[in-house]
Formats: sequence, C-alpha cells, structure tokens
Amino acid sequence: MTATASDALVLTERRGLVEILTLNRPDKRNALNAELREALILALQRAAPETRAFVITGAGDRAFVAGADVAEFRDRSVADQARTMLGSRVYDVVAAVPQPVVAAINGACLGGGLELALACDIRVASSTARLGQPEVGLGIIPGGGATQRLPRVIGSGAALRLILTADPVDASEALRLGLVDEVVDPSECLPRAIAIAERISRNSPIAVAAAKSVTRAALGLPLGAGLDLERAAFLATFGGEDRIEGVSAFLEKRRAEFGRRPPIT
Repeated sequence: MTATASDALVLTERRGLVEILTLNRPDKRNALNAELREALILALQRAAPETRAFVITGAGDRAFVAGADVAEFRDRSVADQARTMLGSRVYDVVAAVPQPVVAAINGACLGGGLELALACDIRVASSTARLGQPEVGLGIIPGGGATQRLPRVIGSGAALRLILTADPVDASEALRLGLVDEVVDPSECLPRAIAIAERISRNSPIAVAAAKSVTRAALGLPLGAGLDLERAAFLATFGGEDRIEGVSAFLEKRRAEFGRRPPIT
C-alpha cells in the first residue's frame, strides 16, 4: 500500500503528545477491509516517537467501525482467509503498542469494530453507540479476538450472551456490563477521549508503558506470577530518571517534566 492510500484511509492529527487516528471509510460505516487494517497498522508504526497516547475513532457520526467488510467473505476460500488473518493482525498490533490507546466509539461498534475497541485500553462511547458481535448469524465466529478478550473484560457469561445471541447492546447496557468505561453525549465522545489521552500523556511515558505492559501480561497468569512481574517492573522504573523527576516535582510542588523520549517496549 502506498503512503498516499494509507493516509486517505486513516487520517492522523497531532494534539501535543497525542496522536488521533480516524478510520476513514464513512460510506461503508468504516468497515474493516484488508486495506483499512493495513493502513491502521502503518499509522501506528509511523507515529512520531514522542507519541505518548493514541485515540482511535471513526469518520462521520454513524459508526466507529460497523464490522468487517462482509463483502470480502463471499468468495474467499478458507486458505485465503487464513493467509489474510496471518498477514494483518491489526488487533494484536493495537493491543501491543506500548502507548495507551483510547477508543472513541462514536456510533455502531460491531463485529471487528468491537474487537478493535476491545484491543484498546480505554473505551469512551457515544450515547448513540451500539456494540455487539453478530458473527454467528453469518455462520462464523468472531475471528479478531472477541472470544478471548471479551470474557476478560465483562466475564464469560455476559460475553457468551453477546456472542451467541448476536444481539447488540446500547451504550447504557455496555456501561453497566463494563464493556465501555464512559458514556457521553455524541458531541463529547471524541473530545472526552482526547482529554483522557492528554491526561495520560502528562505522566511518565516509561512508567505508563510499564504499567500497561504488566497489567496486560498478568491477565493470563496466576496471581503470584503477576505480582512477580509487577515487582520487577517497579524496580525497573524506580531506577530510572523519571522517578527522580517525578519525586522531585512532587516535593517541590510543581508539575513534572518528563523527557520526550519514546517509552520502553
């Protein structure tokens, strides 16, 4: 994919240390086709090294991502689909970036769209949003991580209800389930997500990256192993320059000025 084509599919905007990525297929309700998935990966990889947080949203006011592009499924063989899944692991890339990722869910968030939101760290939803996993109604199951990430977010019972019924939920029910972290008026969805990202960006990028990494890694570990990871990461950050600056700023009653270097990976 050329840089021009990628830039047209994912619009980028800088707000200080925050990178805003807008998925730009509004005529298709931002459905995730292969080109859009690749463009999102490229946008994350090409972000300025000083970026401390990302916001992902959808173009227009109808959809965050209304799912995968189902038209791609009609004539695709199992072998072709397997190659596509191996070649574009966009959900894993979003989850693995060291910077926190905030989803601004500004409308329909279905199928691959919800899987993309689940790969993000924080989810802000418009009050008009609808979220769900409709795949079983198409004769398939979720293939972008919902069977694994959704139970970790809302528990296995609620996750199975969403997946097996294929019924979407509205924003208020999503908030009750813990599927989203905040629900706001439609006009406030993106500004609120940006505000959260900007608040994160004022903290130590080294500590933020370490906290995200340890929290995510510990989800699949016994408590003791997770605590061991935490202790190791705590000692690593304790030995860094950001700890000296952060403690000094606290004692001197001023805002800490952390270096604009990229966080650890």
